[in-house]
Amino acid sequence: MTSHTYELTVTREFVAQHFLTVPDPGPEGVPHSHHFTVEVRFGGPELGEYGYLVDIDDVEAILDDLEDRYRDALLNDLPEFEGLNPSVEHFARLFGDRVADALANPNLEHLQIRLWEDDVSWASHARDLE
Repeated sequence: MTSHTYELTVTREFVAQHFLTVPDPGPEGVPHSHHFTVEVRFGGPELGEYGYLVDIDDVEAILDDLEDRYRDALLNDLPEFEGLNPSVEHFARLFGDRVADALANPNLEHLQIRLWEDDVSWASHARDLE
């Protein structure tokens, strides 16, 4: 028996600010901006009725809401970052939490968020979906 997996990725760019809260953060310890690029990748074994793994318009609507939340925000001030160093790794997980909560789709089994904070550095977080 052959198993198949379909994947769909949608990207979005926005600028947000943060400062690191670790000991001796150097220049990263003062508020500064990053031009983030987020890649939201979905995976699943079956397509829906219309031949989609997930409707791109639905994903775009979720990303519109998330861009509105994070664009030009100081991440340190947002409740989801309370008690956390606002690293790109934490941001990738928290972004994925919001995508997963907003999108109910029985065809989806996997979600991966890849979050670029500049031209050379990114972190990702992957999870299985129910």
